[in-house]
Amino acid sequence: MKTLLFACLLFVVPLAPATAQTPSSTVSAMPDELRDFDGYVEAVRARFNVPGIAVAIVKDGHIVLERGYGVRRLGTPGAVTPHTLFAIASNTKAFTSMSLSILADEGRLSLDDRVIDHLPWFQMSDPYVTREMRLRDLLAHRSGLTLGAGDLLYWPTTRYTGPEVVRRLRHVPLGGGFRAQYAYDNILYGVAQQVIETVSGQSYERFLQSRILGPLGMDETRYNADALSERDEVATGHAQADFKDLQPVPAPTTWSNVAGAGGLYSSVHDMTKWMRLQLAGGVMPGGGGAEKRLVSAARHQAMWQMVTPIPVATPSVPALLPAKPNFAGYGEGWSLSDYRGRKLVWHTGGWPGMVSRVTLVPDLGLGIVVLTNAEAGVAFNAVTMRALDAYMGAPRTDWLAAYGAAFDRARGNADADWAAHRARRDAASRPSLPLARYAGTYRDPWYGEVFVERAGDGLRLRFGATPALVGRLEHWQHDSFIVRWDARWLNADAFVDFAIDHDGAIREVRMQPVSPLTDFSFDFQDLRLAPVAPAR
Repeated sequence: MKTLLFACLLFVVPLAPATAQTPSSTVSAMPDELRDFDGYVEAVRARFNVPGIAVAIVKDGHIVLERGYGVRRLGTPGAVTPHTLFAIASNTKAFTSMSLSILADEGRLSLDDRVIDHLPWFQMSDPYVTREMRLRDLLAHRSGLTLGAGDLLYWPTTRYTGPEVVRRLRHVPLGGGFRAQYAYDNILYGVAQQVIETVSGQSYERFLQSRILGPLGMDETRYNADALSERDEVATGHAQADFKDLQPVPAPTTWSNVAGAGGLYSSVHDMTKWMRLQLAGGVMPGGGGAEKRLVSAARHQAMWQMVTPIPVATPSVPALLPAKPNFAGYGEGWSLSDYRGRKLVWHTGGWPGMVSRVTLVPDLGLGIVVLTNAEAGVAFNAVTMRALDAYMGAPRTDWLAAYGAAFDRARGNADADWAAHRARRDAASRPSLPLARYAGTYRDPWYGEVFVERAGDGLRLRFGATPALVGRLEHWQHDSFIVRWDARWLNADAFVDFAIDHDGAIREVRMQPVSPLTDFSFDFQDLRLAPVAPAR
């Protein structure tokens, strides 16, 4: 989720600066253009209200910088270091793609295989797509699913198992043509995870550990939040409840069911090993003997080839025009674009309270990773672009001001959107039915059951498989309500619209996020809730 992160999601609250940590390993000197880098990162952290940031840079196979800034949890003294673990979220997708490539090199599958060749029970909502879906399609966001479709099956944490999530996919509607356009999804990486487990005969956790993490010495990387221990130095995610007040996210989210889409936790120290592997074309770093490959050159190159073109949008503010690419696309688990004439291979990740970015410039042997413990994609972009400019000898651009302007614009647009809703509201209207008539069990074909229940003199809404999605229904107008989730840090309040038939019975319930800043993984708009039975 949150991989798009164009992401000016937070209001600004000042933070006290924290001292940068001494890098654990410095092999190659930083360029003169980054002399003020520590101060710059602290300025980014303060501007976008990020408690902690970790950054690492590798160049030509060497570690230039590994450093932490700020604190792991707001209000506590624990400092971020190069060994602090963050959720890297959708940066996990490249590990899933690599896993399929390893199996392809061994002749156990081909990326051109049909999914049903390995998972005969796999189904999409369209029989043709079911039959023709190839393993490569699972990685390239061109299936015909809409943005984030099906994410509520595991976002926030649900009780569904991985196979259950994939089996429910047959009911998730398609919103576009097969291989016709780009639309980012997570759920098909859950399918890829099932393929890896079936073909390898191992759990995905064991496969990752034995075939990638172990060989690379990524000892600080954890499969998902369930694998974290008290000994681990873990950052706490932070979100601004109601887009206002920064607070720690109460408990780590886990995707035990779809970890292949975004489950991993890692440190910038470990991510330097991953970036060096990538920049070496799949050759493992270290060891002065014969070349040792984790993946073949052909398969590595294929992961970085464009499969799905992405339209290039004009930046939201003029100050970001220098960052506008000439091309954009998606390969196999990697985003592809260019900057100042050089190809970028990159990805972002978003999690409740944490966002991140990994950026590779193959021509320069350059890799940059930025991990943060707040939901501000503008922060990792501002840090990344500053480092890219330093190594490309580019004219100095004030990226802090540019992304700050985008941040403020997004906030202003969201405020205007809410003002427009309020202006169109008929506040004097009343529900068509007594509140007790709205209570009952409702079922969506792909998600499952949602409950509307009486609570005192009002109503509450509860998602059956998602413990975090519980909240009160506040009347909006006519037969429309707004659900205000008890977990305010979700920032995912939604309109709940009851459709009444000619006999006064509820025919259907539809939902829609209230704010344009709500994460796309809350795909409430895809639900088609039909009444099942009155509440008991």
